[in-house]
Formats: sequence, C-alpha cells, structure tokens
Amino acid sequence: MMRTTIILCLLPTVFSARAEFVIDCSVMSEKYWAVWNDAAQAKIDADIERYRKADAVVEIDAPNGTVVSVEQISHGFFFGAHIFNFNQLGKTEYNDRYKELYGTLFNSATVAFYWKTLEPYQGQVRFQEDYRDTEEYWNRAFAEDADGAMRKAHWRRPATEPVVAFLNTRGVRIHGHPLCWGNNAWMTPSWIWDGFCPKAEKDALEAASGVKLPSHDWRLPMGVKEFGRDEWKKEGVVSWSESWEKIFKRLTPDEVAAICPTYFANLNRFTFDRVRQIAARYGTRVDSWDVCNESSPDFHGESVTGKPFQVSPRYGITAGDLCYNAFKTAQETLPRSAWLNINDYSMDENYFAQIKDLEKNGCRIDVIGSQMHLFNPKESAKIAEGEGPSHLTPQGIADRFTLLSKAEKPIHLSEITITAPDMTPKGQMVQAIILRNCYRAWFAVEKMNGITWWNVVDNCGAPGEPSISGLFTRDMKPKTAYYAMDDLINREWKTSLTVPSVSSPTGAGKQVVSFRGFRGKYRLTWTDAAGKVQTKVMEVK
Repeated sequence: MMRTTIILCLLPTVFSARAEFVIDCSVMSEKYWAVWNDAAQAKIDADIERYRKADAVVEIDAPNGTVVSVEQISHGFFFGAHIFNFNQLGKTEYNDRYKELYGTLFNSATVAFYWKTLEPYQGQVRFQEDYRDTEEYWNRAFAEDADGAMRKAHWRRPATEPVVAFLNTRGVRIHGHPLCWGNNAWMTPSWIWDGFCPKAEKDALEAASGVKLPSHDWRLPMGVKEFGRDEWKKEGVVSWSESWEKIFKRLTPDEVAAICPTYFANLNRFTFDRVRQIAARYGTRVDSWDVCNESSPDFHGESVTGKPFQVSPRYGITAGDLCYNAFKTAQETLPRSAWLNINDYSMDENYFAQIKDLEKNGCRIDVIGSQMHLFNPKESAKIAEGEGPSHLTPQGIADRFTLLSKAEKPIHLSEITITAPDMTPKGQMVQAIILRNCYRAWFAVEKMNGITWWNVVDNCGAPGEPSISGLFTRDMKPKTAYYAMDDLINREWKTSLTVPSVSSPTGAGKQVVSFRGFRGKYRLTWTDAAGKVQTKVMEVK
C-alpha cells in the first residue's frame, strides 16, 4: 500500500542548501510502495541508528544544569561525487555554483587520474591547467551528438593540481580514480603502442595474423573514437579492439607474446612506473585510491600468473597480472595513510574470490569499491511501477552487501548513477524518490563508509551515459534529486540539539554532557559561570 506518512507538496525551485524536500509519493505505484513499505523503512531506520550513530560523553566547565547547544559540523561518513567538471561548465556563475557543492553537500571528491588524458604524450603529464581548462575554451567548444545536433562539449578530465588545491581549501577528502585500469579506450595511452612497439614486431604480428593494427590519436575525447577510422575502413583496417579480437582468433597469447616481447615489456614498465610517478607527487595529498578498476570479470582463479600480458574480452590487452602488480606497486610507493581501494561493478562471488586471492598473495586492500549505475531511463520508469531490478529493493541491497561484508573491510559505494525517466516534474520526482530510498538503505549497511554520486550535472557524462542523470541541469539549476540528497545529508543525517549538563562524578566543578548523534565532528556551545560563551570541538566516533 502507499505510505501515508509522506506529505504531498510542491518542491521549492530556488537553489538553496536549506530548501526542504517533500516527497510526492503519488508518482510511484502502490506496487513500489509495497516493497518500500513502513516495515522496510523502520528496519532501515533501526540499522542507521545502530551503525551510523554513537554515544558521546564530554566534560565541560559550566554551572550545574547549563544547557549546551550540540551542533554537528562534519560527517564521519563520506558523501562524495566526482569533480570531473571542474571549471568546464562554460560560465563563471555555473562553475562557482558547481564548486560550492564541495564542502557543503559533498565532503569527499573523486579526482580524475585517467592515464590516457593525463599523459597524452609520453612525459607530458597534465598536472597543471592549460587552455583546455579555461572558461574561454569551454565557451567555444561544441560537440556533435549522435543525431547530428550540436551541443556544448565537455571533457571530464581537468588538470589535477588545480582540483586538488581547490579541495584542500574546502576541507574535502580526496579520492584518486584510477591508478590502473585495463581499458584500452579510456585508460591506456596509445603512445605506448605507437612509439614503443618496434616496427619489426608490428610487421611480424601483422604477417602472422593477417591483421593490421591501427595507430591511435590521443586528441579525440575520452578515447572512444580512433583517429582516421573512416580512412581505415577504406583500406580494410578495423578498430584497435576489433583488431586484437581478430588476432586472438588466429594466434594464441603465447604466440603473440613471442612475436612482440619488446612491446609487452614496455607496456608493463610504463604501467607500473606511472603508479610510482603518481605516488611520488600525490602520495601525501590524496587520501585514497582506486588502485585497480573493474578487473574482477577478467579474474579466473589466479591473480599471479607470471604471464607478460592479460587478454580482457571487454578492454583489450593489459599489463601482466595487472591487479596484483598494481596493488604491490601502490603499497610499496604510497604512504600507509593512503587507503588502497579495489573497485568494480561486478558484485558476485568472483569479485569476492579475487579479493581473497589478492590478499593471499600479499596485497593490502583497505576498502572494497562497489558501483551501481542505473543508466537506462526506462529502468527508472519500471522501478516507479514496481518492476525494477531486485538489487535495488531493500532486501536486494541488504543481500548484495552481505557478500562483500564477509571480507570484513569498509565498503565504498564508489560510483552511483540514478537517471530520471524524463525531465518532467514527475520524472524528476521519480529520480529523487529512488535516490532517497536507495541512499537510506545503503547508509544503513554496517560496513559502508561512503557513497559517491557520479555525474552531478546533466549532459556531462561519458559517451553512453544518460544525459539526465545529474542533480543539476546543464546550466546548474537544481533538480528535485538535489533537494532529496541535501535533505538527507544536511538535515535527516545531521545531529543538532540542546542538552542539559549534569554534575560530573569526578567532581571539581565539572559538568557532563551526554548525547547520541551521527558520527562526525561537533561544536558544543554554552555559557560559563562568568557569563562568557564557550565552545568545544569534539569528535563522535
């Protein structure tokens, strides 16, 4: 049945961190609310109370019975988002509004360290900003949609130094993404093949396989297209990934390794030298890293094989024992204070088995990353009708994280996408309700330590990602989902109360303040015996 505890109301349309969110539950079917029913919500509330709150006792100098104001000023839990659109929204007004979210809504930010666009030429690493990071550039930049329409372009790969410096000024936790990823299209720089595979090896591979591997061009955004593809077609040349697929239908991996030993030696050398380079520059400045990204589907029982390369059906050719060597290199070069995360979209037994195998082989894994991308607007509409995927029900969410919790490590819900069915008021409310209920269920998981929203702004995702999955429109107008998230983070899950003090059992004129609140940092304020306002900052763990 439909929950009756929710007030129906129009949503505020003014951008304000204090604007209240009120649900219109009528946009969801009775079948949906039968799943997200009062009993399920009560169970979530109980688990949040149990796992996300703690009791606090503190002594203060104050008269007996002094009323103390208790105000939470930061969260112990990480509420994050990627910051890939930093200074790339085309107007100072939009960029400033975007940046204001970090430190007010988000206390954690995922910074882009994708190798292909960070080091487009060998040795020319884009740590510092250039013309592509300016408003002028983005005001002139347009791209062509699949239907031929022109729209404002976006690159999602700002230089790292300005982003890290900005986040430091806002006191925001920094998460680097990723150090290693086997994706040839979006991660592996093409200059390794172009410049460090000898011509003799390329010719020998072409002769043995009958397949010509094309060169790449780093300048095309995100690496999703390859330079000269139209020209290749005229000459009968296929794409990079298609070429390797054909090669491995005609040659075994051992045969390919014997033909191209120099290339694979260089691929391995550059892959793990890159980890050392990033660690040397950002080791003490970045709090956590996705050390290896989306590798579990390519795990087949052994993290250590000794082979010179891996063949990924999804991503192409990667360095040998990529995930194992990534973690070993990271833990040798990064400080112990930096958390080493593994990250994946696959939440099955194979992922759990990979984690245990890596640990057996000496890898230190501090945090388990878990992705959840609801990309298809039609899926969101199905959820509203009560027909959505089972893993986005209260029981499905609990079951999914029961498996990962067996590893006895914190879990980072590292990439979250919840798209709206459409941009109507009803469609926006559907997105907001899915967000609210899922966030509450995720927040209630005992091992969860953070939730990171992916695309903050509409029409700023990677190719293939939905254009209406953001919390804001492209011109930085808040959507209903923004208010839903802000209501959770800045009201429902933030403790603010007044507490009378009582005499301390230790005596000496001390008073004791006791309260229960969400884990995080607090400011206590009271008036002492001399009439002077006093404050004390403390942490509830």
